[in-house]
Amino acid sequence: MTLSGCLAAFGGWRFAKASAPVNGPIVLISIDSLRADHLPVYGYSKGKTPAIDALASDSILFERAYAHSPQSLPAHASLLTGRLPFETGVRDVAGYRLPESARTLAELLRDRGYATGGIVSSFLLRKDTGIARGFAFFDAELPAPHDGSSDDSLMRDGAESEQVAENWLDSIGTSRAFLFLHLAEPHAPHAAPERFTETASTAYDAEISYADENVGRLVRYLKAHQLYDRSTILLVADHGEGLGEHGENGHGLLAYAEELHVPLIVKQPGGEGRQRRVTTPVQQIDLVPTVLDLAKAPGATGLRGRSLTPLFSGGTIPETPVYAESLYGEYRFGWAPVFSLIDGKYQLVSSGTREELFDLTVPAADRRDLAGEKADVVSTAKKRLAEFPLRAVPSKPGQVTPTDRERFETLGYVGVPGAAVSAAGDRLLPADEVRFVEDYRAAVALAHQNDSKSAMDAFRALTRQRPQMADLWLHLARTAARAERQEMALDAYRSALELEPENVPAHLGAATSSLRARKLDEAIEHAQWVVDGTTTDAVQKAEAHELLARIALNRKGADLARAEAETAESLDPGRPVVSFVDGRIALDQGRYADAVEAFDKALAAADKAGRPPLADLRVYAAEALVHVDRAEDAERLLGAELLAFPANLRARTALQSLYRATGRSRQAAALAQH
Repeated sequence: MTLSGCLAAFGGWRFAKASAPVNGPIVLISIDSLRADHLPVYGYSKGKTPAIDALASDSILFERAYAHSPQSLPAHASLLTGRLPFETGVRDVAGYRLPESARTLAELLRDRGYATGGIVSSFLLRKDTGIARGFAFFDAELPAPHDGSSDDSLMRDGAESEQVAENWLDSIGTSRAFLFLHLAEPHAPHAAPERFTETASTAYDAEISYADENVGRLVRYLKAHQLYDRSTILLVADHGEGLGEHGENGHGLLAYAEELHVPLIVKQPGGEGRQRRVTTPVQQIDLVPTVLDLAKAPGATGLRGRSLTPLFSGGTIPETPVYAESLYGEYRFGWAPVFSLIDGKYQLVSSGTREELFDLTVPAADRRDLAGEKADVVSTAKKRLAEFPLRAVPSKPGQVTPTDRERFETLGYVGVPGAAVSAAGDRLLPADEVRFVEDYRAAVALAHQNDSKSAMDAFRALTRQRPQMADLWLHLARTAARAERQEMALDAYRSALELEPENVPAHLGAATSSLRARKLDEAIEHAQWVVDGTTTDAVQKAEAHELLARIALNRKGADLARAEAETAESLDPGRPVVSFVDGRIALDQGRYADAVEAFDKALAAADKAGRPPLADLRVYAAEALVHVDRAEDAERLLGAELLAFPANLRARTALQSLYRATGRSRQAAALAQH
């Protein structure tokens, strides 16, 4: 930074320090997928959250706070910008990025002299979503994959994120700070420590208790450093969780109250022992103007949200309708979009040809659709909903890679991002398709857990329900291929290609399964189709050339294999195909030391690129290692391969042979029965 820049920054800091009424940190804690009505401070009797209870006793508690989307990225985009989803242009977790035009709270506070730190715990909020803008320090580091696994870890343990937050606060040397801490718990899959699962009524409640423990750790840190009394703490959730109340166990598809009603707890400096409850409906976009008001910082222009500070001292603010949306069904399946408007005590849920009306003052278990009884209320709500520019889309979604799509599905976001929208008269209503989506999610979860038989059964059932959905055939094909059921996989790939003849992933999958089934001509046909086709995706082209290299190896065409490998690597430099091919050729020729050297180079390259090894690389490397009397290293590689791909028959057979060769017949027999 130049001297003039330093002086300008210093001057801005001095001005902000003098004008702001708070001299301690502003801490925003977002707890993923947390329903307000599963916290004791909101009347829940089956869970334990002592830290949040204690924080609430020093805070203003908003009994009716609502999210604008049942998905993490759009909700956080609204939370951190004060803008609704159609204003940020972020309408889904996949393919969207916060545009530069949407100024974030972190940017606004940074410009007023605040140190800014963001720590997130989920792949859904990774840096390239744009959520990191304005944070001088942003940590989205996720844990490394388990040993040998090809699956990415998509969430970070809340305790680790909280510790990063403490470390950052220790490092900045000022109390004038804005900290955003995102805790992934209780987002599914639920895996709280055993000390919580033993006492909680559900796995969801156990994870809430674990999130509460991490909130408590941060509060203890603030108290230990004499910061708690001076802190402004805002605890909120991005959205709720369905828990089966309208058929959806997770979140994303529907927009009923259980997925939108979130906790909002605000502790002001010096607020100890001064709890206040507010029944006025409020919304996530109110947080940005509220924080700016508290910091006496100039507000961003054009915000729909209102500062909630008058409510802190018993005042009032005008009530305003709360807008929310779910475009999940439209974006992924071509179904009708879902819009919600909460106005006073009523919620209108509008989707396609159906409107539903609910009285939110009635306990959730007793709520029913009142649309047929209160036509006047529905009519008024529809007019107010129509005042929002529902179809405005300032930014268009980008392409979602197959790898990222698999990550989204692991987190419950199934379906094809950017699916073609059906004709208006044929659009299905998401509320009628909940069972299908839940079955889809369950099948993906079974596949992710390596329960191949159950997953194949589940996907077969789904293809019978929706035989025209190519994506289901692709899932069945991939699951069967992973289980080494190559003929089943090929049949499924062929079904997908009948529906979508230019589906590149289907051609690549069919080429792979054909190769493993020794149908080399068919494998060449599919791989060459990708090479000669119109796809501009270099990674897909590289995969096709890698397959052609493997086919050439099977036909003992060393020169062709090397040429295809070089092309693959030039298209995708992180794909170590040349070393792999060199190792295969050396292995076939009995040059085992050369093979080990080449395979080691390929393994190291994959590790450096942060990728799983190429298919069967560890198996071939283990074979070469056995020939140079490095059985222990071979065993380690084969074990890693089977951990990642339990159905890999080549790896299983090789490890059985290794066990027998080293006198461990019992382990060989056990492996055969596994």
